[in-house]
Formats: sequence, C-alpha cells, structure tokens
Amino acid sequence: MNTKTNIIGLKELRENTEKYIAQVSKGKSFTVVKRSRPVFKMIPVDEWGDEGHWETLLDLTKGKDKGITAEKLLGYIKEYNDKQDRKVSS
Repeated sequence: MNTKTNIIGLKELRENTEKYIAQVSKGKSFTVVKRSRPVFKMIPVDEWGDEGHWETLLDLTKGKDKGITAEKLLGYIKEYNDKQDRKVSS
C-alpha cells in the first residue's frame, strides 16, 4: 500500500485529469482538496480492495458500429437483469 500522501487541488485535478489518472494507474495516491479542505482520495483499484468485482456489461467501443440506440441499450440491460434474477432465484 502506498503510504505517502500526495495533495493536489481540485482545480489542478480538473486541468490535468489525464496526468493524474495515469499516475494513479501506476500506483500513486492523491488527496484532493478544495479550499484547503480534503474532499476525496484517488487511490489505485488494488488498494481499494474491489479489483475482482468489476464486470463488463456492454462494450460500446468495439465493433463496426460504435453507436447504439437507446432502445437496444435498454434491451441489453433488461437481458442482464433477467440473468441476474435467474441467478438469485436458483
């Protein structure tokens, strides 16, 4: 676990979001402050302890057609929810 506290301002984070995301993905943690008061922490997923719980439901970035209608998306969500309901009831 990273024990060093890196403090950044909210404005700095807004202006350089990609830079801080890259650093967090490499294991660095940050406490974000607004008006000198801590607001939240940015920590790597492995420090959060929830790494194995992420599941891709629908990847809209792959395939020929990168767009999707709202109707089709809602259909996918309904299918997913139905599968989850069947898992719970069995």
